[in-house]
Amino acid sequence: MKFLIFVCGEGLGHTGRCISLANELLAAGHSVCIGAYGYSGELIERSGHRTRQIPRELNLTGNNGSLDLKSSIVGTAKSISITDMRSVLNLVEITKPDFVISDGYYLGILASMWRKVRTCMIVNQSNMQDFFRGKGFMIRFVGSFVRRFYTWIYKRTDLIFVPDFPLPFAICASNLAFPYEVWGKIEFSGPLLRKRFGEVTAKEGVKHPHVLCSIGGFGYRLQIFRTITKAAKMDPSISYTLIGGPDLDYDMLGEIPENVNLCRFVADPFPYYRSSDVVICTGGHGTLTESLSFGLPVISFPDQLHNEQENNARRVEENGYGISLSYSVSPEELLHAVHSLLHDEKFKSKASKLKEHAQSLDGPGYIRKKLETYYTMKTSGLSFSALIPET
Repeated sequence: MKFLIFVCGEGLGHTGRCISLANELLAAGHSVCIGAYGYSGELIERSGHRTRQIPRELNLTGNNGSLDLKSSIVGTAKSISITDMRSVLNLVEITKPDFVISDGYYLGILASMWRKVRTCMIVNQSNMQDFFRGKGFMIRFVGSFVRRFYTWIYKRTDLIFVPDFPLPFAICASNLAFPYEVWGKIEFSGPLLRKRFGEVTAKEGVKHPHVLCSIGGFGYRLQIFRTITKAAKMDPSISYTLIGGPDLDYDMLGEIPENVNLCRFVADPFPYYRSSDVVICTGGHGTLTESLSFGLPVISFPDQLHNEQENNARRVEENGYGISLSYSVSPEELLHAVHSLLHDEKFKSKASKLKEHAQSLDGPGYIRKKLETYYTMKTSGLSFSALIPET
């Protein structure tokens, strides 16, 4: 089979999942083309996959740790063009896939529907209307349109996979609000990990206790980086690996303590997961599920006014997998949270249970088998249930 994967580049969680799924499909003998852009496309290329350039679909902006929804809407609206839409349509026409897979990239879904190609969506958030709630008349109006658009898309997509632990363990559970008639096509696949715990060797030379800080490169998160370096300086017995990104101004970080290893880019974070005791991250779904799948409790800094991240972080804290903090936290408070996760066995125990759960799941393999089965069903006229392999 031929697969075309579209990747939303506004969060590297989308990127990591699609790399994982592409690896699985290729290993099974299928052909894969990946449409991506920006930093996401670079990471996919460094992972050994060739990409086709696609236009950026969203323009998320923020300031001092908060998502600026109005500016993001205006920036996104200004970036929409007929030329971009045609380029996505042309990519579907040129590659002639049997299945289009979209992880958060909706132009790809629209283009595949136009070309009458079967579609699959990877979704960890469907309550987009929450972004627009209580934000003024015009933004609420946009939110109403967005809700109708997503509902229309969900109803016409062939399959929808949630790349998370099955309920009630799903980290993104609070972010799911599908229409009633859509739930029949939704399945929880398990996390889409590029590498599983048993496949990874720990990073050499790491001193313990070790904290992995995976914050991402958005400039408006600079405050978190500064807070981490200040907290690290207060207790030199704890070592840190601080992973940034291309949009971060490293000159503004100030003095970096000796117990902090600053990495501007890490294509493969899994050896760092394997050698860490705690992870500090935002509220992004990808890093949270990766960390917990490796049995690591997390300190989550969700972007303010970013409903999805705030919901993820809240669920992590409520379930005892870690602690949620705001951007305004002091270095002293952050260090206290680090000590709590390092020494309180309840956090380690909860995270370890999710690690065991993740080891019993195979998200990429699950999706591949479902897609193969669905394709066979549609091309042979057999019933979908009759083709589901026994487990």
